[in-house]
Amino acid sequence: MAHLHDPCIEDSLADLALLDALTAPVQPSPAALTLDLSKGLKKQHAYKRRDADLDPLLLAAAASYGHVTRNHYTHDFFPAVGDPRAEGAYDWTKWQPEDPTARRPRLKYVSRQGPRSHRERKENSTEEQPRCADKVTSLSSSTPTPAVPAGLLPPSSGLEVKCMARTRVPTPHGPVFLHLYHNSRDNKEHLAIVVDPAQLEPEAQLAPPIRSQSLDAVWSEAETEVDRITRGAYVGRLSQKSQKASRPVDYRAEQASLDTIPSPLIRIHSECFTGETIGSMRCDCGEQLDEAIRQIAQPITVPSPSNPSQMITIPGRGAVVYLRQEGRGIGLLSKIRAYNLQDLGHDTVTANLMLGHKADERGYAIAGAILRDLGLSEGVRLLTNNPDKMHALEEENIRIVERVPMVPRSWQRIQHAKLGGDVVGVRAHDGEEERERGVTMIGQGEVHGEDLDKYLRTKVLRMGHMLPLLADLQ
Repeated sequence: MAHLHDPCIEDSLADLALLDALTAPVQPSPAALTLDLSKGLKKQHAYKRRDADLDPLLLAAAASYGHVTRNHYTHDFFPAVGDPRAEGAYDWTKWQPEDPTARRPRLKYVSRQGPRSHRERKENSTEEQPRCADKVTSLSSSTPTPAVPAGLLPPSSGLEVKCMARTRVPTPHGPVFLHLYHNSRDNKEHLAIVVDPAQLEPEAQLAPPIRSQSLDAVWSEAETEVDRITRGAYVGRLSQKSQKASRPVDYRAEQASLDTIPSPLIRIHSECFTGETIGSMRCDCGEQLDEAIRQIAQPITVPSPSNPSQMITIPGRGAVVYLRQEGRGIGLLSKIRAYNLQDLGHDTVTANLMLGHKADERGYAIAGAILRDLGLSEGVRLLTNNPDKMHALEEENIRIVERVPMVPRSWQRIQHAKLGGDVVGVRAHDGEEERERGVTMIGQGEVHGEDLDKYLRTKVLRMGHMLPLLADLQ
């Protein structure tokens, strides 16, 4: 009977004994727990200690109790793969079948629910040292250091960005220039959607073009014009008959804009797969992206330089900085889990906290660096309702001359019906009407519904967003 002392069998017997104790209609007496009836002897341990590894039985029993706490959402149990702090804690794409001859690994206990002070200390220590040393070297060798006004410390010391490619993209709101950026802080490919169709015109324009200094810089002595044009460092409209590489010059010093031209309109937008790709109405992110590009692309009326009494129209100009920080920085996996918690009655802030995250884990240092690279740091109009976003950009030495509110289209429609008058670009849609063209799944339509109203109300009441509540509009 030596096989009865096999650790696997002993563990199974201990699990069965614990399961009987948890599910028995009558709780076993203390004597039954400590008495070995087959031998009439006292047991040293009635049950195996459960704190050596995380026990699925205990976790399942706790979850079935009905009162689920934050702890049940921030611990996982199965063989840990990759970096436990990565999105969702595990990356199953890195899983490899185990060697049957090797010893089966014990289940590991992985928790992301450390004290917030410990997590913040670790985050600060990782930010001080960039993740990719080789990327820093490549950026330092080719990107000019942005100028810093006298008396100010360099914003986000150690952070560098580099525009790796640029191309023209036609959209329902007109042509845009899509810029892809690498940086020395993370491995994500952040984007800048530049609206500046005047660059496609051959004649000189009143406002300086919005161009990337790092893209137009000379990357190596051996690069050719074909190399520069391929990565997007060209001027005018690229075609089979027109290929003119750009020069590494500072366009802002070469051509100053008129005082009568409004500052560029910009939007800092965080990635949202659910809102932009599948048209989720839990949030207004898809609508906001389309509305931002639509507003930036609107023509601008300014006095003529030659005759100030005469008004002329110039193309709209500005940019949307598209940051890859899904779910306010918690990632798509945690965001989907947070949606389930919201269906249980929690708001978006509480759901994040229950998952062990902050209410908002986004950062805007990379956005500030991208705006400086595009020459948009000396004065911009910012499309936002978020005061934290304004404060973060001001810390990056981005001068904000005006805040432009981003009011949901459905709320604008209600305000239009209440107060009368015309709301530009907003009108009521019925179910039979064909959806207008736009840059996201929502298009130029509007997001609406109970889920959206709860989401927006939470942002106003718990996150301080500067937006009148729907009840105030009604």
